[in-house]
Amino acid sequence: MTQLQFEIVDVFTSTRFSGNGLAVIKNAEALSDEQMQAIAREFNLSETVFILPTANKAHSARARIFTPADELPFAGHPTVGTAVTVALDQLGNAVDPGHEDALVVLEEGIGPIRIGVRFRPGKAPFAEFDLPRLPRELDNLPSNDELSMVLGLSTAEIGFENHQPSCFEAGMPFVFVPVRNLDVIAMAVADSTAMQKLLGEERREIFLYCRETMKNNSSFHARMFAPLLGITEDPATGAAAAAFAGVVMKYDQPPGGTKNYIIEQGMEMGRPSEIHLEIIVDNGLKNVRIGGHVVKVASGMIEV
Repeated sequence: MTQLQFEIVDVFTSTRFSGNGLAVIKNAEALSDEQMQAIAREFNLSETVFILPTANKAHSARARIFTPADELPFAGHPTVGTAVTVALDQLGNAVDPGHEDALVVLEEGIGPIRIGVRFRPGKAPFAEFDLPRLPRELDNLPSNDELSMVLGLSTAEIGFENHQPSCFEAGMPFVFVPVRNLDVIAMAVADSTAMQKLLGEERREIFLYCRETMKNNSSFHARMFAPLLGITEDPATGAAAAAFAGVVMKYDQPPGGTKNYIIEQGMEMGRPSEIHLEIIVDNGLKNVRIGGHVVKVASGMIEV
């Protein structure tokens, strides 16, 4: 029997027991694909990451990302949470590092991702990465009637200002559904059977958002349903925030320069989260960054 060290961190939050939980399994190169999937089901978090040796010695770690149901080529909160875990190991796992900055390069299914990690005394670590590729819009968008049936809403409750449903991907595809306000987004309930029928072949998940927010510093309020990945609802979805940059560009058309947004998510689940989205515009979308805070919750050994 083999024992492997694991850590659990909460991502996109500065407060324990909020944000999106992540399990990081270290030195996992001896595990089979089936064992990794079984362990991810056992932890039953949105994602579990397995750390393996890199193909390129200049990189920090290879990360394989599993939901309780499947492996992903890329995901935002595993990238942020794993980067902080790896950086702490590089710094000797200090409980409260000083004024430190670290650069972590993770090899993921989508390719290598560079993540900057910032440590400041008395504050939760903050990690931020450039998207490995910019968002692109996808076709085959469901109709408003179909989306309203899946979400238990009326068609009149879908859309606000000039925002209408769209589909973008920046490593993972999402159907983005704007809704009128917080009252409407709170009422939404995803029908997993209907979602499987409507979106299963293309493996797209649904990301709801509205302009009205609960916190004054937030730009958008969001919820994300992913039953196709074994996740009824996700408290913070970095991959969706990455693709959401395409939505912002399409409908809000920000002028040139650097624009910063905070997406609040997870409130309905009792797991409040803040995802930092930075968009750099220069004759079109030039770069996108996703960032957030990370707090360590637990560590231990798992027997395999």
